[in-house]
Amino acid sequence: DPLPPPLPKKQLQRAESLPEQGPSRHYRGDPTPWASSILYSIPPPHSPHQEGAPSSIPPRDRPSWGPKKPLTKSQSLGEPLAWSSPQKAPSPTPAELTFGTADGELGQLLQLLESPAGVCGVVLGCQVATLARLSARIQEKLLGSEERQQLLEAELAGKNWAALSVLDREPCCESGDAWYFRVGFAFEQSQLVCAAKVPKPCFASLGVQSSLGAHCSIQRLIGRFTDRLPWELVLPRSPGEQSRSPSGEEPARLATCPVLQVLISPEVPYQTLAGFVKGSHSLHRTSPGHYERLACLLLLQVCMGLEHLRVQNVGQGDVCPENLLLVKCPCPAQSQQDQEASLGLALPRLLIGSFFKVKDKRRPYSTSQEQDWTEGLAAPPSPLADELNVGMLIYEILHVDISLENALGFRSNRLPEIPSLSIYSTGLKRLAMLLLHRDPCKRVTIEQARSILQVLLWGPRQELFARSKKTLALLRSWVEVKRALLLLKLAENSVGAVGSPGLEEWLCCQYFKEVTEHTLYQVTQALYT
Repeated sequence: DPLPPPLPKKQLQRAESLPEQGPSRHYRGDPTPWASSILYSIPPPHSPHQEGAPSSIPPRDRPSWGPKKPLTKSQSLGEPLAWSSPQKAPSPTPAELTFGTADGELGQLLQLLESPAGVCGVVLGCQVATLARLSARIQEKLLGSEERQQLLEAELAGKNWAALSVLDREPCCESGDAWYFRVGFAFEQSQLVCAAKVPKPCFASLGVQSSLGAHCSIQRLIGRFTDRLPWELVLPRSPGEQSRSPSGEEPARLATCPVLQVLISPEVPYQTLAGFVKGSHSLHRTSPGHYERLACLLLLQVCMGLEHLRVQNVGQGDVCPENLLLVKCPCPAQSQQDQEASLGLALPRLLIGSFFKVKDKRRPYSTSQEQDWTEGLAAPPSPLADELNVGMLIYEILHVDISLENALGFRSNRLPEIPSLSIYSTGLKRLAMLLLHRDPCKRVTIEQARSILQVLLWGPRQELFARSKKTLALLRSWVEVKRALLLLKLAENSVGAVGSPGLEEWLCCQYFKEVTEHTLYQVTQALYT
């Protein structure tokens, strides 16, 4: 048969500009046979020969069909060509889906789903991804952006007291290891209020604290310098100095002190946990449910901070109540939050602000009684000391004496009784017993204690298993339903009078973002057995 006339030059150029496909990669529905038989009524072209092999058609006269794609216009005529499908964009993952996702991309994903169960899986994946994004936004609101903190650190580098304005002569808070003064710093055309931390002698932990990563329960540092403190700042005397001082003598001034190291923190503490517990006896008595829920939230922040420190493996946190700092959250209180704030029930951020190196066997004891307690338990250095300290902290927050006499009772496997005042009392008592177990191998870890506190706060409660046997399927369904209800609650609150989400909502999001049915099975076994 005579050869067909060569294709127009313009068409040849377009064909040569398209990428070539190898002869062995013929997709199902390849247009080449269809094009050759319909347009030219000849057999399909031979496969390209190897270099040097004879060819039945001279190269200059051979048309450029075969593996090339000169007939792409046929697709615009409505012909469904299977060979073009590999060039489509990949289907979006559930984490990438938003309400604004184009229907074309959404349709690609829906075509891959063969059953309602597949659609349900996509919806659950979208919920987890949305919860993670919401959690990150709330965290940035609580802590501020990392970029802003880096700018602050750069602005404060090389500065001293001359660049700060002293806002109060007396400390706004005194912890076991430092004094805190409110100071102002001009930043971005406004005055930023910070805390100047003046460590007490023998309590400097700058080397440890500077190497810790950012966390909501860890005190941050944005500046440091060494300088003589301003004369107007008042240094409270220690009790021993006061007893030796004449009555009515004016407090000592920091200007008489030697040059000291000063640390700048963006969080301004207003109280220590020890001061909060001391002043909340009447609150615990009149509103036990609210107070003990607040206790669970504070203990949860302690456990999360200790968990973070263990991952860092640089320093240990001192969870003595005198060294745990309380900071007011930046979120404005509204409606119900206003009422809670007036009752003293507003949830503060809790910060671990005192640290010591992991290799140190023990931190300096606050009292001889505490030394007797720790040495009497023969607690090993580092990890297990955290569990014992958090166990003691539960009793202290609940206003139950955990003195040396109770420690002796602990050695005989008797712990002080925690009165049942609310739905949280029994769970806190159980957690304290698991943390202070006489056998170290039977003590729960800080990670497990955090999970127990989360279950106490947000469920599942024991009544879930009253009519249904506890199974992984039941717990999985519970997590999925509660996660969806949490997202609905956050959406409803965002357009109501409740106000923007705050610290408690962030803690709740952290829980439902990560919890699994396997974790819940183990935690409920330990808590409700």
